[in-house]
Amino acid sequence: MRMPVTAYLSGIPVRAAFALATALLAFSLVLAAPRSAGSQDLIPSTARDRMHQSDEWQEIQRHLPDPATASPQALEQQADILRARRFPEDAMDFYKYALDRGGNPPALLNKLGLAELEMHNVQLARVYFQRVVKMDRKNAAAWNNLGASEFIDGRNPSALSDYKRAIKLSRHNAVFHANLANAYFESKNDRGARREIATALELDPHVFEAEGNGGTSAHVLSARDQARFSFEMARMYARSSMTDEMFRALGRAAEAGMDVQREMEHDPVLAKFEMDQRVVVLVRNAQILRATRTPTISATSPSGSSPAPAPKPLSE
Repeated sequence: MRMPVTAYLSGIPVRAAFALATALLAFSLVLAAPRSAGSQDLIPSTARDRMHQSDEWQEIQRHLPDPATASPQALEQQADILRARRFPEDAMDFYKYALDRGGNPPALLNKLGLAELEMHNVQLARVYFQRVVKMDRKNAAAWNNLGASEFIDGRNPSALSDYKRAIKLSRHNAVFHANLANAYFESKNDRGARREIATALELDPHVFEAEGNGGTSAHVLSARDQARFSFEMARMYARSSMTDEMFRALGRAAEAGMDVQREMEHDPVLAKFEMDQRVVVLVRNAQILRATRTPTISATSPSGSSPAPAPKPLSE
């Protein structure tokens, strides 16, 4: 984040402040120019530079393949490793090296889009996914990922269309159904959302709990309506006799602010757990957690709501 120049001018006469501001502007232009090898120590490091100073990077660097001679498969594999180890910009370099060496364009462009999405560069990610679906209209993962980028950018009707295209091409992918459920919730289609949650859980009972592993399909969970979404998951888990998962989902709903015991009264399956000691404890713990949270100021979208988090990549 760029620091405003005025932060440096407190207590300085106007003429001196103007001169200083001019000097700072000139210095910023110098910083914007390509750095030379000898000037590296004079320029504040970027996040990527700081990551390259870590012991982890020093170990990785010793084993990097030569982009000029390595096979596209080896370069793509190295990029996957870099992305999984949270070096997304370096991963993107190696995906591009693989493209230059004759790698599979749709697969590599899809992964470049996911890397951009993981860095919150939503519009750049969408461009990559659009290129993929133009090359390969039957690429289900690319349609799903295009939907994820549209969803995060607030284009829910487009996201719904893209997710449906992905499911039409690959009906047994739990992530696709989970994403469509979330988009249905955003459009207030609760019946459709419940149907898709049930399908997702039937295909993969742990689809809503899996961690990202550098795969090829983006899984997006909205920050909005998280309490309702978690409660609906609890209902589905209860109907599948997955009580441990049900209690965890109820805990997430309670932490997000829902009065879960009151909501449980109106559900014939969950009602029998309303006064269960585990529910009483998770409600109490959620109340304590909410009471002790330190208020923070977060960036919001133009509508005033918190933006959705970056997608969580999952393997197909």
